[in-house]
Amino acid sequence: MEPDSIEIRVVGCLIEKQRTTPDVYPLSLNALRTACNQATNRDPVVDYEEATVVEALRRTALRGWTRLASGAGSRARKYRHLLPEALGVDDAELSLLGVLMLRGTQTPGELKQRSERLHGFADLAAVQATLDGLVERGYVARHERRPGQKEERYQQLLGGIEEAAPAPAPASGEGEDVVAAPEGGVAEAGTAAPAQASSVPDLVPAEDRLTKLERELAELRAELVGLRQALGED
Repeated sequence: MEPDSIEIRVVGCLIEKQRTTPDVYPLSLNALRTACNQATNRDPVVDYEEATVVEALRRTALRGWTRLASGAGSRARKYRHLLPEALGVDDAELSLLGVLMLRGTQTPGELKQRSERLHGFADLAAVQATLDGLVERGYVARHERRPGQKEERYQQLLGGIEEAAPAPAPASGEGEDVVAAPEGGVAEAGTAAPAQASSVPDLVPAEDRLTKLERELAELRAELVGLRQALGED
């Protein structure tokens, strides 16, 4: 199975912290959890429990992406990533992958700005050349420009990618009424669905209810008179 979004977040954080805070790298479990859950430079923002991060580390270790880096005498367990060895990527490629893993699909301009702390690209052309190499190796996908945008967008393909829900099908004809299809059949466009019988009983007018009550009262009085006569009462 491909890595899920939690594994991608964990490895992306290890890449980022290796470059931005090398004095505390490798990361302890608590520091790694905090890095995963931080609100800045993350999309989406998450709130992982410690057990969630531990399980992700177990799976990434089996993939050869991470390993335990603390010694036997260390007070805290610390972890590091192994992505350069696992994927055969250089520093520039690793930096772009890290930003894509933490912030989702982005343009070359966004990647250049957001990767400055991880790797110093000379210019936008250098970013583009690195992206082209990642695309050729199947680590990154290129998406067409959106309406009104000048740049194409790029997405990492290592894992944790959620498929977008399919767009609803367009109406077959303008101005046609959309109706629910009856069970076992298909409703035709432009026709109204048959009205279903209401489960609420028709309300009885107040006048009719009063007449009915009076009739029932008269019947009860007659029965009472007959009962008294049968018992010999006046």
